[in-house]
Amino acid sequence: MADLDQHEIPIEGRRTRVQARLRRGIFLLPAMMTSANLLCGYYAVVASVVGAPEDFNHAAKAIGFAIVFDSLDGRIARMTGTNTEFGVQFDSLADVVSFGVAPAVLAYSWGVRSVANLDPGPLRQLGHFGWLCCLAFLICCAWRLARFNVQGMAPGGSKYFVGMPTPAAAGVIASIVHAFHPGGPLLDVGSLTDWRWSVAWLLLAVALGGLMTSTIRFYSFKDVPWRKKQPAFLILFTLLLLAIIWNFSEIALISLACTYTVASFTLHMVRFFRHRAVARTASSRP
Repeated sequence: MADLDQHEIPIEGRRTRVQARLRRGIFLLPAMMTSANLLCGYYAVVASVVGAPEDFNHAAKAIGFAIVFDSLDGRIARMTGTNTEFGVQFDSLADVVSFGVAPAVLAYSWGVRSVANLDPGPLRQLGHFGWLCCLAFLICCAWRLARFNVQGMAPGGSKYFVGMPTPAAAGVIASIVHAFHPGGPLLDVGSLTDWRWSVAWLLLAVALGGLMTSTIRFYSFKDVPWRKKQPAFLILFTLLLLAIIWNFSEIALISLACTYTVASFTLHMVRFFRHRAVARTASSRP
């Protein structure tokens, strides 16, 4: 009996060590996704600084891959029960780079730098205006992430984000640059060369920054029951959507990014005017 006990102790200890090693590996999975997100953001910054026409497209694609990795790290952490405060802070710092610094540098390099270098005179002022607008986008991104870490989701539940998510705002900039890359199906634009389009582009960046710091509710897709059985047509629709994005990424991605932004803003305005109409009717009653 004593010999049996002596044999059981090392087996239990070995099992505990294996479980601890597996646990460390599980914690490593979301950290790897966050690191991949950060790598994509860093690459996007470098490609934007290099500034060749195809480099801008590579930077836009890198931001798109960063969005994918950012969605995976949180989902993996929740599915494996490995949510930690360190992981939350690491993810936020990576998001500042991938969805703040990277799209800001890309927006300036693609939309302003070429125009500002054309004329040493008045157009030089556009360069100063451009980096200020892109800085505003970056500050709003950091503000949005800090507010999310403190306040979390909207009071109504996990269905909505308060303010535009930083990946969505970065995705609008990246999808536009990707849609008009050289050799694409749309306009062949290496970078903007007309100062009027540059001004509109900078105003868009500022508007996206304003949406990130606003109180407009944006659908989060976190209530979608991914782990439950789904109808066959929904699976086929998802596969079809992925195939369309893969084969027609320029048109599909810009359509998805702009539709998500415009639809969220439109629904907010509808709710705003509806509440005002209800309040006005209630106040007019005797």
